[in-house]
Amino acid sequence: MLNRRTLLGAAAGTLAMPTLLGAQEANTLRITGWGGAWGEVMRSKHIPTFEKAHNCTVEVDTAFPFVPKLLASPRGRPVYDVLHTNSNEQWSVFEQGLVERRPDLKLVPNAAKTYPYATSDSIVGIVIFTSAIGLAWRKDRIQAAPASWKDFWKPEYAGKRASYVIPANSLGQALFMMAGKVYGKGFKDLDASFKAMEAVKPVRLFDFTGGAENAILAGELDIAVLHDTAAYRNQDKVPVEFAAPSEGVMALEQVLSVTTGTPKKALAHEWINFMLSQEVQRSMAETVWYSPVRSDLTLAEKYRGKLLTTPEQVATLVQMPWQWYNENKDRIDDRVNRIFRG
Repeated sequence: MLNRRTLLGAAAGTLAMPTLLGAQEANTLRITGWGGAWGEVMRSKHIPTFEKAHNCTVEVDTAFPFVPKLLASPRGRPVYDVLHTNSNEQWSVFEQGLVERRPDLKLVPNAAKTYPYATSDSIVGIVIFTSAIGLAWRKDRIQAAPASWKDFWKPEYAGKRASYVIPANSLGQALFMMAGKVYGKGFKDLDASFKAMEAVKPVRLFDFTGGAENAILAGELDIAVLHDTAAYRNQDKVPVEFAAPSEGVMALEQVLSVTTGTPKKALAHEWINFMLSQEVQRSMAETVWYSPVRSDLTLAEKYRGKLLTTPEQVATLVQMPWQWYNENKDRIDDRVNRIFRG
C-alpha cells in the first residue's frame, strides 16, 4: 500500500508549495481531475460556471498519480482540497488520515437525489459518476456476445485477450477479485483467483485502460476487460460492443472526497454539490459516456439501455471490497508478478 514514508522522497521536488496564503489562494479551490474529453468539457463549460457562481478560481491537477503529492503535502495545508480518484485509492488515503470518510451530506443537498451506491459502506467519499467494468469485444471477430466472465477464459481467445498489470491497475485488480467469485467461493478466495490468473495465460497486459482500448480498436484483440465508457464512445468508429457478464459488472467509481486538512471545506462541499447537479450530471453523461449517479435523470435516447440510469441497471453494479484488497495487496502483488513472469 502507498504510504507517506515510501512516497515522500519520490514526490519531493515535484510540488511548488506557496509560503504565504494570500487573498487569491484563499479563494482558490485545488482539485484533481482527468484530462482528455472529460477535462475539455470541464474546462470549457463547468469550471467557468462554478468560478462565476462562487467568485473563486478552480485549479485542476490532471498529472496522475495524485496520491504521492497528497502524501507529501502538509497535513494542515494539503495540496488538494478535493480529491477525485477511484475507490481503491480513496480507501488508501483515508486509512492514512488524509481524506474524510464522507462529505458532510447536510452541505451537499444534491446527494439526496443519488442512488444508494454513491454513499454505500464500500465507498470513501461520494460517487459522482460510474462506469461498468465488463467485456469489450469485436463484433467482426466474435460471433456470439460473451455472456459470463468465464467466457474471457475460453481457449480460442488465448493471446487475443487483454487485461491489466494487477499491481498497477484497478481494473486488473477487479478482475482478480471477480475470478475468485466466478471460480471459487467469493471475491476474497485468493487461491481461486491465483489459479484463474494462471489459466488466463496467454493474455496481453496493459498498464492503462487506454492501451487496451487502442489495441481492441486497432483490431489487435478479440476481447478485453474494459469499462463500458470506452466501448460506447467508439462504436461509431469500429465494430466494438460491450458485454455485461451475468455475474455482474464491477463498478469503476469516480469519487470525490474532502481532504482532512483543507481550510476550504465550505467551498469543497459546494464543488461536490455542483458535480451532483442535474446540469453537470447530464452534460458529462452525454458527452463522455459516464453513468450519472443521480436517480432522477432522463438522458437522450441513444444513451438508454447502455448507461446505468434505471434501478434495474444499477442493480447489476458490483462494488468491490477495496479495503480488504488494499490490506492484502502486497501478498497479491508478489504472487501475480511471479505468475505472469512465468
